[in-house]
Amino acid sequence: MRKKTKIIELGNLKIGGDNPITVQSMTNTDTRDIEATINQIKSLENAGCEIVRVAVVDEEAAKSIRFIKDKINIPLIADIHFDYRLAILSMENGADGIRINPGNIGKAEYVKKIIDAAKMHNVAIRIGVNSGSLEKELKSKYGVSAKAMVESALKYQQFFEDNGFEDMKFSLKASNVMMTIEAYREFSKRSDYPLHLGVTEAGTFFSGTIKSAVGIGTLLAEGIGDTLRVSLTADPVEEVRVGFEILKALGLRERGVDIVSCPTCGRCEINLVELAEKVEKALVVFDKKISVAVMGCPVNGPGEAREADYGIAGGRGVGIIFKKGKVVKKVEEEDLLDEFLKILNEDLAK
Repeated sequence: MRKKTKIIELGNLKIGGDNPITVQSMTNTDTRDIEATINQIKSLENAGCEIVRVAVVDEEAAKSIRFIKDKINIPLIADIHFDYRLAILSMENGADGIRINPGNIGKAEYVKKIIDAAKMHNVAIRIGVNSGSLEKELKSKYGVSAKAMVESALKYQQFFEDNGFEDMKFSLKASNVMMTIEAYREFSKRSDYPLHLGVTEAGTFFSGTIKSAVGIGTLLAEGIGDTLRVSLTADPVEEVRVGFEILKALGLRERGVDIVSCPTCGRCEINLVELAEKVEKALVVFDKKISVAVMGCPVNGPGEAREADYGIAGGRGVGIIFKKGKVVKKVEEEDLLDEFLKILNEDLAK
């Protein structure tokens, strides 16, 4: 059962409580390049991204937020490091949320200025605690550990509450998966604020997807988490796709196509890996909840995937298209994908 956390508002979204677990990403464009940033956010929106974060490196980047906000449809979070003035300027220019690590902002009075501005502009704050930027005294006391991360987050929670601010969510990320899981588990026991899940600096598309699926998936399966970002050294659109696949695998969200494909065997007489990848790429734009099977042989394919809404199975020079285990068309192998997409589009248009 999912833990019920406090509810905060981020633009037009509510985070926490019983609200859907949201998937977010971060642009890798220069925020000062307004057109490039808008274009990338549009691509993220098309992939289903529900919240986007942009890096604010200077005043020009902060001021660019106003122009970017006018052209996008999802809440925008300004990512701030070191300079509290950039957080305030970002809020003045329309940021829906701010992400800070209070430990690298500097003096407490600077953090207080961010809090005051957030109250004035009705902006939520994510307090991001990372294993790589823990306070010196906590590292001396506990080393780089989950315990140090939790104590850091609780200290900031108390500081913000003492200054009359509760519109916040927390993240406790490490590149070490087990440290990340341990930190979130312990903080979740001791706080009711919504949690942003992630494994920081997870790595390339391959390794990062695995680390994120294990770390984020474990926590979600335990009822922990209200929003997530899969951090990959890859196109940000892939972060969104992986995020939704994690949620779909756990039955927590049902957006888009669920693809089932066989692992191949000696009966396979087509390039199934290539075919499955082409199908997945072609169907990424569909947001309908349907299941599609991609099978390697026409003999067992429909039977093994009889529960799929649609499917294709290839053979030597010929392939079949089926619905709910029933063959509806036999076509030449080179026409298989095109004919399948034609049938799928015609059905969905109805």
